[in-house]
Amino acid sequence: MSWRALALATLSFAISFAAWGLIGGLAPVFTDLYHLSASQTALLVAVPVLLGSLARLPMGMLTDRFGGRAMFTILLATSAVAAWVVTLTNSYQSLVAAAFFIGLAGSSFSIGAAFVSRWTPKAMQGTALGIFGLGLLGQSAAVFGGPVAAGAWGWQSVFGGVGVLLLVWAIVFALFARDNPSAARPAGVGAMIRVLRQEPVAWWLGAFYFLTFGGFVAFSIYLPTLLRSQFGLTPGDAGFRAAGFVVLATLMRPIGGWLADRIGGAQVLSWVFGGVALFALFLAWPSMIPFTVGALACAALLGLGNGAVFKLVPERFARDTGTVTGLVGALGGLGGFFPPVLHGVFRDTIGVTWPGFVLLSLTALALRAANQRVFHPADV
Repeated sequence: MSWRALALATLSFAISFAAWGLIGGLAPVFTDLYHLSASQTALLVAVPVLLGSLARLPMGMLTDRFGGRAMFTILLATSAVAAWVVTLTNSYQSLVAAAFFIGLAGSSFSIGAAFVSRWTPKAMQGTALGIFGLGLLGQSAAVFGGPVAAGAWGWQSVFGGVGVLLLVWAIVFALFARDNPSAARPAGVGAMIRVLRQEPVAWWLGAFYFLTFGGFVAFSIYLPTLLRSQFGLTPGDAGFRAAGFVVLATLMRPIGGWLADRIGGAQVLSWVFGGVALFALFLAWPSMIPFTVGALACAALLGLGNGAVFKLVPERFARDTGTVTGLVGALGGLGGFFPPVLHGVFRDTIGVTWPGFVLLSLTALALRAANQRVFHPADV
């Protein structure tokens, strides 16, 4: 395994995700600045996140074709320009347009995962991709550090500083990163599309990531609101508890990859889905102690599941890792936005949110059954 490639990719992922998370982290600043409604703020936050998720598929395909060194360098430089453009905005409409382009930074996951997997022996890919996943902490830093920095130096300086960092790191990555010359690549776009059309296993992996990573995203963006509305916590206390969820889930990701290397990704996912099915019901209990137990348990389990899924991706699709990673990553990112919407609908229509957690439990049980049928026999 190339530790240099892993370190460069992980840092690139963290910096890209910090840029990706800045719009969401500074949303309260923009809400006050432009006197936004709740729906306008939601659109502003959703635009970069959704684009970052959807762009993972084409970026993964391009990485399979042209290599991670070129694609990561281009993405970092493009994101630097997008961050700088944000500083020039002076209206809500121009800010949304700029947020759309900075969302491309969120596609960095599929580039980095393909880049790392091509340098890593099969027996260690779960561990390596789990370590790479620690780059998610970059988003956490933006969400919780961005407002502090904006209060001290202004939001324009925050985006400008991140833009400079992205550009400098693009140069560093281009100078020091190398593609593995022995890695096989697909013949062309047609071969990549055939993988997506003819391999249902890739879509099952996407479904698993829809829950594990989608659950992580949903909790990270919605947990502060849920804690404030359901338990009356202060914004600071709710934010601190949400930060604990994000950090725990992120730190468990490499452990999930390490476990998957030793006992198989499907075995880990079997435990994960069974555990989520149980602890999601704790979240439906309108009391702080069981809710906290359920939230922390789900954080640990979702982190383990994220690591396990990306043990299976390069294991099953060594030749098309970037393409399948893009598909799986896109579905995982999209999975983060359905739970908040459903919870909002439940709260507005029947005044409670517990049916959403029951639905999460049932979904986890269904995916556990699918995992047992599609993957588990090959990994025991």
